[in-house]
Amino acid sequence: MGEHHGPEKGIKRWLLATNHKDIGTMYLWFSFAMFLIGGAFAMIIRAELFQPGMQLVEPDFFNQMTTLHGLVMVFGAIMPSFVGLANWMIPMMIGAPDMALPRMNNLSFWLLPFAFAVLLSSLFMEGGAPNFGWTFYAPLSTTYGPPSTTFFIFGVHIMGASSIMGSINIIATVMNLRAPGMTYMKMPLFVWTWVITAFLLIAVMPVLAGAVTMMLMDIHFGTSFFSAAGGGDPVLFQHIFWFFGHPEVYIIILPAFGVVSEIIPTFARKPLFGYASMVYATASIAFLSFIVWAHHMYTTGMPLAGELYFMYATMLIAVPTGVKVFNWVATMYDGALTFETPMLFCLGFLFLFTMGGFTGLMLSIAPADFQYHDTYFVVAHFHYVMVAGAIFSMTAAVYYWLPKWCGRMYNETLGKAQFWISFIGFNLTFFPQHFVGLAGMPRRIPDYALQFADFNMMSSIGAFIYGGSQLFFLYNVIATIRSGEKVSDDKVWEGANGLEWTVPTPAPFHTFSTPPEVK
Repeated sequence: MGEHHGPEKGIKRWLLATNHKDIGTMYLWFSFAMFLIGGAFAMIIRAELFQPGMQLVEPDFFNQMTTLHGLVMVFGAIMPSFVGLANWMIPMMIGAPDMALPRMNNLSFWLLPFAFAVLLSSLFMEGGAPNFGWTFYAPLSTTYGPPSTTFFIFGVHIMGASSIMGSINIIATVMNLRAPGMTYMKMPLFVWTWVITAFLLIAVMPVLAGAVTMMLMDIHFGTSFFSAAGGGDPVLFQHIFWFFGHPEVYIIILPAFGVVSEIIPTFARKPLFGYASMVYATASIAFLSFIVWAHHMYTTGMPLAGELYFMYATMLIAVPTGVKVFNWVATMYDGALTFETPMLFCLGFLFLFTMGGFTGLMLSIAPADFQYHDTYFVVAHFHYVMVAGAIFSMTAAVYYWLPKWCGRMYNETLGKAQFWISFIGFNLTFFPQHFVGLAGMPRRIPDYALQFADFNMMSSIGAFIYGGSQLFFLYNVIATIRSGEKVSDDKVWEGANGLEWTVPTPAPFHTFSTPPEVK
């Protein structure tokens, strides 16, 4: 790695990066670029739905947008952003000199731009991009999908390989490179949530790979895995997809839980309430996520006994999740709270994620789900848990750790403005969708009946407000890195009541400022 040549300069520094901080930085910038692209797709969707009738795009292109928006946001924006956070923070939190497998770390990042170049290039191919929704149900995707479906399958394979390598790296690092005395039950919760997430990823990514490989076979090699005409079963695709897809949504949210568990104690100035119960709750959620997949499939005609089982198993997930919410609230109770930007985003997360949890509980009830299924109610539910869950906590994490990463302080006023604009924009976008969904508006449609017009207009206005607030964020981050006020090792947070609190290098770094000698 060139002990005698000093650090690489210029483009080589990034192409050949093996330093966990450089790789973490690349993940974070890549995911933000994907976030803006996925957001642009969402803006097209909301612009079309601003009023009834067909305005801007063809129905087929609208379907391409719904598909790519989902895929880019889940696999391109949310997941890589948390992997970037893991790369930056885990070695520092456990007192390790770097990640255990630095070269594999480099490869797992550089696969991603390639994978998404393949996926997004499908927009310019004959027949257009995939148009069958981000869940790509067969036989819609295998028999009727555009020719670019093959490239989509290739892109998914590469993303999966990247995720598996990143996960192996995190597990190897945490198991082997913890500082002396850093037992498992002394690790910061962010590290715990990521270890559990990494095991989930290794377990379910091969399942997704299996699903897309079977699709490939059906398309090109004359098999009939998902074709009833050849003795296959379209519902088999849904079982395989959701056996991956349900743990996947917990892969997205568990690192967010870790972030919130680091930030709330700092601004409540109290240790986290119930550390051990948080670890066990995270592990319980991970286990339960594997046994509830068919709650996405109540309307496929499964036996009543199956519906009952999946209903009760799904309701059970509310228990460890409730434990977590209780512990976060208990941490704040009687604390000396101040409301800096990271804390605001965490409180936004807590309120909105809990609401998304309640609508999730509604969706878990099989007979009720027959009414909600494939309506905008589901869209509202999962954006309350994904956007308010993953994106709000990710934003909190960036504001919280940015001073540590670049040694400069962000603009607090701008940060707070971004929070309030995005909080209002978010609720204006997704709250009305509960109503149109309950009134029967189906998802993934470019046009709708007249009675849904007012709420859709509100939703579209909210979406553009929320989208605009992300540009505040981009500006604030760049301005901080370039010309923010320099911070000392011990950042002094000014309390809302005028008191000053010295936070000895934010809460998670109670380990070692310099890695101990590696024996």
